[in-house]
Amino acid sequence: MDISIGHMILAYMEDHLQNQDRLEKEWEALCGYQAEPAACSSAQDKNNAKKNRPNGVLAYDHSRVTLKPENNQSNSDYINASLIMDHDPRNPAYISAQGPLSSTVADFWQMVWESGCVVIVMLTPLAENGNKQCHQYWPDEGSDLYHIYEVNLVSEHIWCEDFLVRSFYLKNVQTNETRTVTQFHFLSWMDQNVPESARTLLDFRRKVNKCYRGRSCPIIIHCSDGSGRSGTYILIDMVLNKMAKGAKEIDIAATLEHLRDQRAGMVHTKEQFEFALTAVAEEVNAILKALPQ
Repeated sequence: MDISIGHMILAYMEDHLQNQDRLEKEWEALCGYQAEPAACSSAQDKNNAKKNRPNGVLAYDHSRVTLKPENNQSNSDYINASLIMDHDPRNPAYISAQGPLSSTVADFWQMVWESGCVVIVMLTPLAENGNKQCHQYWPDEGSDLYHIYEVNLVSEHIWCEDFLVRSFYLKNVQTNETRTVTQFHFLSWMDQNVPESARTLLDFRRKVNKCYRGRSCPIIIHCSDGSGRSGTYILIDMVLNKMAKGAKEIDIAATLEHLRDQRAGMVHTKEQFEFALTAVAEEVNAILKALPQ
């Protein structure tokens, strides 16, 4: 990263974080933002409605992930997940997905398989205060078959109290092809909230990106509805990746609008938006400190 650009970005972030009035106005403007096009006719189709969480975010028609119906249990092409592009419209950088319901686990693994995915980022505990946030879509041990996808839990490694890493061996039993998929599970981020420490999430992100480096497939990111926590994580990751590639200017609000063009509700609360700014500022600060002065 260019040192002068880094300092400029840091000054911009700190001004935003210190100036609550400015932050409030920016968030109000973001709340009024309308994506165009915003049709969700597939998500609202009566056969697909049961695959969405009650009162959850729906996938837009133009950016939704489409499954191959011939490989699907119910001959459907629908899953509540959205392709998220960064700068290359042909290669989505992320898939932002709803956490699987008990009835959509096979659809989820089909999406993992068909998107060529090797990294899953899970940002929700399975349950919170007795409310189910996501169905456990992997076996506790050994392997389970979900339609034509056999998932074998190879290892589970606890990195720290906030996150763990699981490795799966995924097999398509129709074709006998196999693949290793790594799931990074952040445990302490509660719905509508922010993590206690930006540093912990940034360490988590570093581990995810180290595993992912050099791949051309999208990373699947999910929380419960695939928008609040998922949107916050993607916003942080996208902005920091732009900086690492030498972007000369960064507009976080415009980047969030770009995300909301592709999936509704990305980043739910002002606190989550502020957390994204804080995390970016903290990471830029750390990078600048590590550079030779």
